Amino acid sequence: MKGKLFMIAVTGILALNQGCNQKKEETQKSDKPLSLVVVEPGHFHAALVQKSMYTDVDSIVHVYASEGPDVKAYLDKIEKYNSRPEDPTHWKEEVYTGADFMEKMLSEKKGNVVVLAGNNQKKTDFIKKSVDAGLNVLADKPMAIDAAGFTKLQEAFTSAEKNKVLLYDIMTERYEITNTLQRELAALPEIFGELQKGTPTDPSVVKESVHHFFKYISGEPLVRPAWFFDVNQQGEGMVDVTTHLVDLVQWSCFPNVTLDYKKDINLLSTKRIATKMTPSQFKLVTKNDSYPDFLKKDVTDSTLNVYSNGEMNYTLKGVHAKVSVIWNFQAPEGTGDTHYSIMKGSKSSLIVRQGKEQKFKPVLYIETKDKSKAYEDAVLASFKSIQAKFPGIDLKKNKAGWEVSIPAQYENGHEAHFAQVANKYMEYLKAGKLPEWEVPNMIAKYYTTTQALKLAMEKK
Repeated sequence: MKGKLFMIAVTGILALNQGCNQKKEETQKSDKPLSLVVVEPGHFHAALVQKSMYTDVDSIVHVYASEGPDVKAYLDKIEKYNSRPEDPTHWKEEVYTGADFMEKMLSEKKGNVVVLAGNNQKKTDFIKKSVDAGLNVLADKPMAIDAAGFTKLQEAFTSAEKNKVLLYDIMTERYEITNTLQRELAALPEIFGELQKGTPTDPSVVKESVHHFFKYISGEPLVRPAWFFDVNQQGEGMVDVTTHLVDLVQWSCFPNVTLDYKKDINLLSTKRIATKMTPSQFKLVTKNDSYPDFLKKDVTDSTLNVYSNGEMNYTLKGVHAKVSVIWNFQAPEGTGDTHYSIMKGSKSSLIVRQGKEQKFKPVLYIETKDKSKAYEDAVLASFKSIQAKFPGIDLKKNKAGWEVSIPAQYENGHEAHFAQVANKYMEYLKAGKLPEWEVPNMIAKYYTTTQALKLAMEKK
């Protein structure tokens, strides 16, 4: 009888402990209001979102993907972040792989923030299905790669508003310090004056970007999926990297202004050019011995033609802008991706250069024809407001005007910008809304890129 009573007591204690542990687990979960769901992570940007931990995000991440090298590459990167000696992450990946991964994700809804960075052919559809199901979405660019995708994206934004969820794209370039400061300086009339209108042959705003297929990410050679080189799946250059450049034009020229794509944008001219890749280059960057069938349409005499380069000239609220992107195979030794940007004001031009003279790091300049002491005094006085926001930043005089001297603490690199975007997005989730101008301006941005492609294809 005593033994029986003892067993009942032990069972009761175990049940009580189990209940306490369960409550503790529930409490821990409730401390983290956000939980990530990663869907078909075919692009390394999916992993970069998880290069850091976040205060409000559960460490358990639910992954839904088709089986294959893409999800393996993503999981390998997460494992490296988890096991690095300095500031390791502690993500716990719960992975489902199968052809029905999207349906499985939507039926289980194990998180509330869907992260999408992968095949762009499917991405717009995944966005729409996710917001229709009442899930927030943080999506890598581009969110649409053609006119049909743009229409579906508009529907997704309407659905997101109806379901009270936030759909947002990852605009890392806003966090590159020279881009940030260019925007800040353009808002100071004492330094910049007024943004000029420009002309088709002499645009007031120019953004040019050079990228490379073969590069190193987190210290290792980047292996790209073969589909990355299929414009039907990745999108042409005109709708891919140009998303960042069009975003910067809008964000810098008309900060916090709500744009109307039907009235404010006028496309003038566009062009598309292919980057040529040899079989050995293709093997180096993809680890594939041959071109898959879906790329054979783009092969001429064993050379792959990738339409990754594009240029568009347009006006935004009457301001002439030119945006162009170039993809080369590999950067020369000691160099990397480059960026050039100019904004022309009535008093000065704000120019970002990233060439040999700048040691391939972006440098911001203020260039002016006004050499008067009165203007110089006005610049130095007005610049104090920048220094108050960004302590340690200074001006270095040169023949053309000034170089903006930026301490190393602000140059945290492209990979770190993903955490900055994610943290900003989480602020919006906490507030329950995006800034009023963000959604109309995302729509304006994707209208610009997809219509530019449509125009270029009509000329083909």
